[in-house]
Amino acid sequence: MAGEEKAFVDRMRERPKPQTFTQHVVNQLREMILCGDLEEGEQLRQDMLATALHVSRIPVREALRQLEAEGLVTFFPNRGAIVSELSLDDIREVFDARALLECDMLGRAIPKLTTEDFDRAEEVLASFDDAFAKGDVRVWGQLNWRFHSILYAPASRPRTMAMIQNLSFNVDRYLRLHLKLTRAIGRARTDHRRILDYCRKRKIEAACDYLRKHILDAGDELIKFLALHRELKASDSRRKTAG
Repeated sequence: MAGEEKAFVDRMRERPKPQTFTQHVVNQLREMILCGDLEEGEQLRQDMLATALHVSRIPVREALRQLEAEGLVTFFPNRGAIVSELSLDDIREVFDARALLECDMLGRAIPKLTTEDFDRAEEVLASFDDAFAKGDVRVWGQLNWRFHSILYAPASRPRTMAMIQNLSFNVDRYLRLHLKLTRAIGRARTDHRRILDYCRKRKIEAACDYLRKHILDAGDELIKFLALHRELKASDSRRKTAG
């Protein structure tokens, strides 16, 4: 191979693969949606996103399609992509689905959980306590998913795990908003420790029952909070328009 050709090949090998660019954009946009920097209903213009993220439009388009599959982005004819907005009925459906899937996963996983799994889950709960003490709501969703996924992983059902993760992504931004504005964190901490305790004692029925209650109660509280929050937001918008 000629020196010039070899140098070209070496340069190409050193460049990040297209998927690397796409995943970078996916991670950036997902976090912006989850933390509320991009609000529900906001239009996502590919040219503006490409400029802001210093990439071409190709990885932006691919990233938006991946986020569409996760339920965070919706495409509309003549409007392009917007940040998905979940109705209260949608949110109820998400929590109902989570209760069914996650309780099934936990029941299958508990007999296979090891001491190492319990230690890892305990470490996550310690990180929870640290994040709550610092008021760092941004990492709550990550830690919540890590805790639950540790307990579900031994069930060895990757497709179900992927479905649960997507459902969690869909409501994580609303849960963050709920926590940020209400500081409703005490119950979540208590529930997680109770679930872990049941798992350690191999009390499958008790663990699943408590997990189901944990998920459905969280859904009920979130829906009540969002109904009030959206009404106050709409009233404020109407007031500004009238003024």
